[in-house]
Amino acid sequence: MTVLVTGAAGFIGYHLSRRLLEQGTPVVGFDNVNPYYDPSLKRARMAQLETAASKAGTPFQLIEADLEDRDAVEATFHQHKPQQVVNLAAQAGVRYSIENPAAYIQSNLVGFGHILEGCRHHDVEHLVYASSSSVYGGNTQLPFSEHHSVDHPVSLYAASKKANELMAHTYSHLYGLPATGLRFFTVYGPWGRPDMALFLFTKAMLAGEPIQVFNNGQMVRDFTYIDDIIESLVRLLDKPAAPDPAFDSASPDPATSWAPHRVFNIGNSNPTPLMDYIEAVENALGVTAIKEFLPMQPGDVPATAADTSALEAWTGFKPNTRVQDGVARFVAWYREFYAA
Repeated sequence: MTVLVTGAAGFIGYHLSRRLLEQGTPVVGFDNVNPYYDPSLKRARMAQLETAASKAGTPFQLIEADLEDRDAVEATFHQHKPQQVVNLAAQAGVRYSIENPAAYIQSNLVGFGHILEGCRHHDVEHLVYASSSSVYGGNTQLPFSEHHSVDHPVSLYAASKKANELMAHTYSHLYGLPATGLRFFTVYGPWGRPDMALFLFTKAMLAGEPIQVFNNGQMVRDFTYIDDIIESLVRLLDKPAAPDPAFDSASPDPATSWAPHRVFNIGNSNPTPLMDYIEAVENALGVTAIKEFLPMQPGDVPATAADTSALEAWTGFKPNTRVQDGVARFVAWYREFYAA
């Protein structure tokens, strides 16, 4: 069983690839190592993967290319013939989508189309792909459930992820491709992204610089630790989406389908006020943050919370890492990696 992991040099892709390699599953990684954030961090992750593969004696290869390069994607499928595909490559970031929308159209729409075509023509047994909690957009009914409508995105990033769900469903319907979309809720942990709040807070606080606190601190997020994400992913990989025999086309449920397509929330189901999150960082660092309170950013939402009952029923697992524990592990990694 060979797994193709796109975005293998990214935060979640790195952790998933490492878990698969350590358990003896061959991995083909695909990543363009773009400069959206520091490529040296991505290179360091890749070095870790090479070491993990060597120690485990598991085949691993990384292909450096863009998803929007159709020939490169097709060549990867043709040469390596993956039985499972996990698409984690995407142009990330809600705020950056306001500044550079073209990057999202190319990577998240054109690139994802190439992945779907590769799966279609090479008999892939299961496609698992990254969606996002941002698809819930203007919905204020908490906790967010897969049964809710997601027709009102508030950023192009969110719209591109909703489009991915629609595209994957279409391929499931037309070609019988089992596909599972995962709505990630604010993932954090060691080797995390430098553009995310925890990384930015830690870096600024260690330097004695102020941290930016948006919406004057009146934010709530369902922070989800990376190990919980990976455990969910591994379990989902081996349980492909299947048609829902109870699906009623006269009263369609957004969470399921007559086609082999499913979407799942992956969150901690423990929404945490931003100020409590900052306090956890302060406690882990032994530093009191200098806080710069700012208004809400365009494209952002005040609160997220995940209903993960469907994920738990499907996989037998429920994310459960406490924010205080996850933040402490990140800080320990950050201090070691950056000798801070």
